[in-house]
Amino acid sequence: PQDVRITDDTLRLQAKVAEKVGRPQFARNLRRAAELTKVPDERILAIYRALRPHRSTKEELLDIATELEEKYEAKANAVLVREAAEVYEQRGLLRTA
Repeated sequence: PQDVRITDDTLRLQAKVAEKVGRPQFARNLRRAAELTKVPDERILAIYRALRPHRSTKEELLDIATELEEKYEAKANAVLVREAAEVYEQRGLLRTA
């Protein structure tokens, strides 16, 4: 599996191409993916599970965002998780206990 992984540099180059052809949202997605290449697979899966409705408290999601930002320098993903925490709170999708 390690031999067929895409690199963060490749994803960033693809993001530039996406922008040039008028696909800014796809470019943002590719940049977020580039950030996640530094995060271990098991941690990504744990974060994915934590982002499912009613699985996490707001504090837990904010802790994940801080971890992404500080430990992995995944700033765009941290912003996304913080936004999810706010939306989940507004829609009643946070774990309450």
